[in-house]
Amino acid sequence: MLEAYLHKRLKEKDILLMTHIVLGYPTFKDSFNIIEAMVAAGVDLMELQIPFSEPIADGPVILHANQKSLAGGTTVQACLDFSHKITRIFDIPFLFMSYYNILFKYGIERFAGAMAEGGLHGAIVPDLPPEEGREYLAAMKKYNLDPILIFSPTTPDERMKYLTSFGKGFIYCVARKGVTGVDTDFSEQLDQYLARCRKATELPLALGFGVKDKSDVDFLKGKVDIAVIGSQTIRLVDQAGVAVVGEFIKNLR
Repeated sequence: MLEAYLHKRLKEKDILLMTHIVLGYPTFKDSFNIIEAMVAAGVDLMELQIPFSEPIADGPVILHANQKSLAGGTTVQACLDFSHKITRIFDIPFLFMSYYNILFKYGIERFAGAMAEGGLHGAIVPDLPPEEGREYLAAMKKYNLDPILIFSPTTPDERMKYLTSFGKGFIYCVARKGVTGVDTDFSEQLDQYLARCRKATELPLALGFGVKDKSDVDFLKGKVDIAVIGSQTIRLVDQAGVAVVGEFIKNLR
């Protein structure tokens, strides 16, 4: 279902935008206002991060947002309840992003069932490889949800093909080694990596980790299907407040 939606949108746009927010940061009210501004500005889909105390794939900006959200009392159940509200209000696909411990502690099948009941389309769990995620993958299949798997520049070609055999919706391509929020070199080297990604899968490709402005999005046109904006939005909220989000997203086009 998500893949079909993306292909339909790609007939209308040369590249799609996916944004990332940390639920409960700065508050759930702010989270709602940020989502509202992003959807109004033309975002095509969004990942909602359930905060975790050790978000190992995330750099200092998103780590700080996770810590502040947790310190403010955010719980997994509060994130589920909030997501169920926004999927009824906003007409774009929403995904969860979090770490495996969150799903494990909540109960994997219970978590997948709650996602489906709440209208979520899938999940990104960066610390769960398919070899250790059989229960998760089975639960996602049972509830018709898309497990979004991840390529990185160090992923061998054969591994990419293996991951593709489990992935649905799209493949998330990490732009470089390391964590989120650090500068990425948008250059010929990235071109070569993305060509390998494209060869390995027929699923749409998303690229994140370091996409900050219109020039980055323009560079990615024709190379990937989705540009992912994460840390930069949180930086702007920290610096200037929620009111700047809509204009920033509009300017990425």
